[in-house]
Amino acid sequence: MNAKKTSSLEKTDKSKNAMKEISIDSLILHCSSADPVKLEKYGKLLKLITNQEPAKALAVKRIPAFKIRPGLHIGYKVTVKKERAAKLLKEILVGIPKIKRKQFNPGFLSFGVKEYIEIPTIPYQRDIGITGFEVLVTLKRRGFRVKNKKLKKGKIGKNHLITKEETVNFFENNFKMNIVDEK
Repeated sequence: MNAKKTSSLEKTDKSKNAMKEISIDSLILHCSSADPVKLEKYGKLLKLITNQEPAKALAVKRIPAFKIRPGLHIGYKVTVKKERAAKLLKEILVGIPKIKRKQFNPGFLSFGVKEYIEIPTIPYQRDIGITGFEVLVTLKRRGFRVKNKKLKKGKIGKNHLITKEETVNFFENNFKMNIVDEK
């Protein structure tokens, strides 16, 4: 009787390697400007979209043409993780008709939303006006924590890294995206 149970278990999940499964690590929303009036609107926008308090982004470099100096508040960003990230990404992608293949990179996707009113779940806010934001989605596999930990930091092998094609396939299969080849 035990032999039958083990043989049926072996047949079911032997073909899939759990370490090769790809998942969303984080979803980062970002807005930036040197204008203090726009910054206030960006903070309200990111809080409206994510229901989280946005973090301030400070300038690191001096850019005299834009009157930017180190330490100047130039933007807001919010990081969303786990299931909330996947749910929010689905809501955002409803308003995006197509994404170009060149926006995909090995292990992440980055794109911009020109106007937040393109997202159907977010109503227009008069005090925010019409503005957009940038989105960055990073992917991970099990075992990626090794490169980020403080003690006994390790390296990830080439076979375990996420390629550009795997990134494209992940988004096509899980989010039903319309991906366009740009010539």
